[in-house]
Amino acid sequence: MDFAISGVHLDPLILVLLGFSIGVMGGFFGVGGSFIAGPALFNLGIPMNYVVGTDLAHIAGKSVVAAKKHRALGNVDVKLGLIMTVGTVLGVEIGVQLIQYLKSIGSVDRVVGSVFFCVLVCISTGVFLESLRSLKSGVEEDRATSYPLVRWVQGLRLGPSVSLPTSGIVGISFLTIVLVALVGGFFSGFLGGGAGYIRLPMMIFLLGVPTHVAVGTDLFEIVVSASYGTFSHASHGNVDIMIALVMQTGAAVGANLGAGLTQFFSGPRIRLAFVPLPLIGAVLILYKLLKGGAGH
Repeated sequence: MDFAISGVHLDPLILVLLGFSIGVMGGFFGVGGSFIAGPALFNLGIPMNYVVGTDLAHIAGKSVVAAKKHRALGNVDVKLGLIMTVGTVLGVEIGVQLIQYLKSIGSVDRVVGSVFFCVLVCISTGVFLESLRSLKSGVEEDRATSYPLVRWVQGLRLGPSVSLPTSGIVGISFLTIVLVALVGGFFSGFLGGGAGYIRLPMMIFLLGVPTHVAVGTDLFEIVVSASYGTFSHASHGNVDIMIALVMQTGAAVGANLGAGLTQFFSGPRIRLAFVPLPLIGAVLILYKLLKGGAGH
């Protein structure tokens, strides 16, 4: 099947299966799945600017399904998610504008691909080390006070403070939450997807949000960041909506399945299962970069 916007020829079944797999991972880990979707689309020959914009479009629809499921399970801190939207929207727009600059100088595949690779390796390594620590300690679900960095972040007094009953957090800086969201939003606009692979660890290890609540709330946030990012990238011609729609047919089913599975696993085990996935994405990115980009 020819996809005229991005100028590629792809088998729709591959896109449906890719969407389903990403949907399962997104619903289970609370991330948009762009750590797999982006590298996979890049390897299918889609130029990186279309990878970023199209991934955002497909992630937005899939995350609505997963977030609704987590809301029913009580895993969404709506107050936290709404506060984070302030920084998310600003961060996404910064990322989008940087993509446009890289397009103008013909460096988008190389630069974005290299940054994507480094981020995925760092995230996987960090989550692996922390998950092992949690499992060795015998704590099934770590709370905020178990991380020294969390205690320091929650102790910051930058402007007004807010309490988050659903997350079990009392008196955390409003500005701190916004800054965390801004970082996640930037990576969403710059690397595609909801950037849950950045925001989820930051919510757990900086803000001190329990893993199950972080998963659901991050999906709530991804709906915001991916929707805004899709609109912004589409205005610059970076979205192949047909690819996104084909992927969405599989992603919606997978997201509902993945979200339901979280209730059977503890927080540290969910995080440990997440570890190999960014590494798979990093290998796919490296392979394509060594082959010479998307070929456009």
